[in-house]
Amino acid sequence: MKRKVAQSKSNYKWKRKLLVVMFVGFCFGSLFFMQNQYSRVMTMASSLSVQKTKIAFLFIARNRLPLDIVWDDFFQGGENKFSVYVHSRPGFLFNKATTRSAYFLNRQVNDSIQVDWGEATMIEAERILLKHALKDTDNKRFVFLSDSCIPLHNFSYIYDYIMSTSTSFVDSFADTKEGRYNPKMDPVIPVHNWRKGSQWVVLTRKHAEVVVKDDVVFPIFQLHCKRKSLPEFWRDRPLPADGSKEHNCIPDEHYVQTLLAQEGHEAELTRRSLTHSSWDLSSSKDRERRGWHPVTYKYSDATPELIQSIKEIDNIYYETEYRREWCTSRGKPAPCFLFARKFTRPAALRLVNTSALEL
Repeated sequence: MKRKVAQSKSNYKWKRKLLVVMFVGFCFGSLFFMQNQYSRVMTMASSLSVQKTKIAFLFIARNRLPLDIVWDDFFQGGENKFSVYVHSRPGFLFNKATTRSAYFLNRQVNDSIQVDWGEATMIEAERILLKHALKDTDNKRFVFLSDSCIPLHNFSYIYDYIMSTSTSFVDSFADTKEGRYNPKMDPVIPVHNWRKGSQWVVLTRKHAEVVVKDDVVFPIFQLHCKRKSLPEFWRDRPLPADGSKEHNCIPDEHYVQTLLAQEGHEAELTRRSLTHSSWDLSSSKDRERRGWHPVTYKYSDATPELIQSIKEIDNIYYETEYRREWCTSRGKPAPCFLFARKFTRPAALRLVNTSALEL
């Protein structure tokens, strides 16, 4: 009898140990499974987070994009990290007959307007592009480009450069010398908020929304910021009785800068453009390269040395503010420019064929 009781106790202890071992094994197995699932979830979340952070490339074009092949090379491999919007003349369609890049097919906005240089229609086109791009909540940065722009670096480099900071890149400085400010803008736009700079800006989503929602500064620009009459425009506009009283105001060189200053956002800006334009034309013997427009790079200009010289620019000096902007990315010295203009199609294709752009 005692032997049976002892054997029963032994069986009971053995079963209890087995249950403990099974329970511990179950716990460890569950923990391992949960850790594995958590790792997978975090990986997926991280992947989705990257995919949902896109740059919207906003092209302002006359008709077609003559450098579409250059941009086609640039965009390859950057899928899920960018979107494309094009403002071209009303009625123009980007289809297989008008572009050789799939990235531009049907990417024109459907409510474009006729744009004239030196008129408020240019900034109206910018606002239209932003309105469409903001509909995609994944778009976090908004880059304005002309139809003569080229990228100077590959997509990965440009994406990391732009996304590495929470600021917008807006070339903005006090305009104290040219007399473009029209006193009629006061008091809506006081002179101390008047700014000048390049229209080729890179905006955060917050600042893009400020531009689209603006219903105060834009109407004032439409009324009082107009280019001065020039001989080539005599047929379009009668000459004023006293031309000296005209304010030579080019809207796209002032609007975004002045608006963001007016709204108190200047502390949120990196005050420089990422797009290079060559305005130093005083030594040029070519009359076509003088005047109100930056130099246009032709086939003969398109050399690796030219691209390298632009890439090596690491600071910008603003004479009116006695300010030198040293260019950085992630806290380290970096090239100032990611894009450059104005390139003809032959010049851009020569750069691609010679691998000068390394896209």
